[in-house]
Amino acid sequence: MLSAMNKTSPIQVTEYTFTGYPVTDMARARGFYEGLLNLKETTAFEHEGKAWVEYDVGGATRAISNMQTEQWKPSSDGPAMAFEVVDFEGAVATLKEAGVKFFMEPFDSGVGQMGILSDPDGNTVLIHNRKAQQG
Repeated sequence: MLSAMNKTSPIQVTEYTFTGYPVTDMARARGFYEGLLNLKETTAFEHEGKAWVEYDVGGATRAISNMQTEQWKPSSDGPAMAFEVVDFEGAVATLKEAGVKFFMEPFDSGVGQMGILSDPDGNTVLIHNRKAQQG
């Protein structure tokens, strides 16, 4: 393996293509992401009862799929994507009214407000609202 301290890799990453989250029930997951979070489907692929759905938001893509394997399955132990929201308090209220489980209650992180919650499959999702930049 290359050591970052003494060699440079020839690989050049130009952007994040997407973040994928495995789900067990596509209808339920789409209800959460499209119905509750109001994301709009931009791409969908279906093959033999398995689906991959993408949502483009602000230059990033969030994908959900029920194509999971033993090595790729829903978990709260993995990374989390943060969604920037316009009305943080309103988003928190809407999510709580819908019975969404919060792993960490909303708090001020110093750079903005943040809440850590679970999608219907237990994957970690964050909602966030940056403080206005001063200067």
